[in-house]
Amino acid sequence: MKFPYGICDFKKINTQGYFYCDRTDKIPLLEKSDSQLFIRPRRFGKSLVLSMLENYYDVAKKDEFEAIFGGLKIGKNPTELRNSYFILKLDFSCVDPTGSAREVKEALFDHINDCIKEFILYYGEYNLPDIEVNRNNAISSVKSLTSSVRMSPYPVYLLIDEYDNFANTVMMGVQSTGKRYEALVYDQGPLRTFFKAVKSSTSGSMFDRVFITGVSPVVMSNITSGYNIAENIYFEPEFNDLCGFKQNEIEDALKEIVDKCGFEKEKIQEPVNLMQTYYNGYTFSHAVDERIYNPTLSLYFFKQFEKACSYPRKMLDSNLAVDESKLEYIANIPRGRDLLMNLVQKDQGVVISDIEDRFGIKDMLTDKSKDNKFLVSFLYYFGVLTIAGDTEDLKVILKVPNLVMLGLYVKRIQNMLLPEPEDRDDGRDVAELVYQKGEMAPLCKFMEERYFKVFHNRDYMWANELTLKTAFLTLLYNDIIYIMDSETEIDRRYADLTMIIRPDKRYGKVFDVLIEFKFVKLKDAGMSADQAKKLSEDELRQIPEIAKQIKDGEKQVQEYGNKLEQKYGNLRLQKFVVVALGFERVRFSKLN
Repeated sequence: MKFPYGICDFKKINTQGYFYCDRTDKIPLLEKSDSQLFIRPRRFGKSLVLSMLENYYDVAKKDEFEAIFGGLKIGKNPTELRNSYFILKLDFSCVDPTGSAREVKEALFDHINDCIKEFILYYGEYNLPDIEVNRNNAISSVKSLTSSVRMSPYPVYLLIDEYDNFANTVMMGVQSTGKRYEALVYDQGPLRTFFKAVKSSTSGSMFDRVFITGVSPVVMSNITSGYNIAENIYFEPEFNDLCGFKQNEIEDALKEIVDKCGFEKEKIQEPVNLMQTYYNGYTFSHAVDERIYNPTLSLYFFKQFEKACSYPRKMLDSNLAVDESKLEYIANIPRGRDLLMNLVQKDQGVVISDIEDRFGIKDMLTDKSKDNKFLVSFLYYFGVLTIAGDTEDLKVILKVPNLVMLGLYVKRIQNMLLPEPEDRDDGRDVAELVYQKGEMAPLCKFMEERYFKVFHNRDYMWANELTLKTAFLTLLYNDIIYIMDSETEIDRRYADLTMIIRPDKRYGKVFDVLIEFKFVKLKDAGMSADQAKKLSEDELRQIPEIAKQIKDGEKQVQEYGNKLEQKYGNLRLQKFVVVALGFERVRFSKLN
């Protein structure tokens, strides 16, 4: 089996024997409206959907219909509109976002003009009246194209991929670049002007159908009066799986790889569990329960597994690592820092009144509501949060979808709390001693002397064992060796942090790790921060509340450890209780 990693050419995939999960049955549903906006996180298969529509509706590919679609669902029952359009396809990810607003406008117009030139060459045999390409004004070029097409029997299907790509890149720096973003989307900005021209052309049936993909509704909201006719289909349950893979499709692919590699059939459960842990977890509609796999990550795993009959060393495809920039952006917005900390602490989840379906950049930067819904909605659209259900009072729960995304959060928080590279390097060095040699003392000393300095006085208001756990997690996190799990459920109780060696890494000389965290506030110990700093190790150990927390933690860790041994078997488990006294001192206990 060939896996089309990095390939979004629908025709190539379906005529050259590549792996494909059939979504052509969605085409009749998409025909129910003429103009649609479909939003999904980056690298989630949107371009392949556009390629499917391009191949299905292109009048020039009428003779190839059977070769491309004959073996697919729509091939057995095609709609009347198949192969009945000229296709104009734009890809705004090709637009250079650097430079001034004027330079970005020139890049946008150049791209539109280039696509129109390609249109002219591709449909040359249809004898369309001359289309004038205006190098200085792509809007004029669009009008010339629609005027020409009006004289033919075929209307245009306009496909726009990543409509917000370059604008989002500009938006990431909106606080430092001043009016550059506004110049692109407001008033007579080029994006707004372009979509006004598209809207005008749809009224005359020159652009008979329009399908737009993107990552975020922010840009569309800012140009709403320029283009307010698109139907938002990104929350509709029937399109939850338009992009991405379902669980049964993942299992079917893994079965073929396991068989090809000559593994026993029982082997299948191991990669299934691994992919569920690292990649699963996306839901895009409140009305469905099924979670969807990111297709790019899944194909990355399939290709590596099929090629070497072993799992990828790094479970995160480096092409998705750029999403960290969105977390950095949030961290620099007022209240963003606390939001990121809370998402890692509270079972990787947050509750808001509702996900905003359209909101502008000004709303994001000025909203003062307590539920952070603009910031949380932003993270949802960029794929670093996903729908996890509703509360009893019908608010929306959003969570970090999987271990890959949790790793991005952890890295961003580490950079946020330890901005100096030397501190991060030293912290990771002492963290490695925990799972390499079973030594906790150096890590605790690092926390006391260097990490706790980053917590300001205001943080004492919300400090607890979850805060302590987050601090340790940022240094201990290692998804190359471990399945990292905070708040692991064991018999309806939760262990604070477990680090279970990946099944394909058990040959290494490292330990599995279980840690229970406890936090004692300074006022509960009856002392000030200065007094706590001066305590000797013996004096720290003798504080009644510290001793109590250690004892309680040891009992919990022993119980959790026994359950983990029963679940996994053959663990090399190092068990610890870590107790912090405020953000001043740390004591630990290691169990045999």
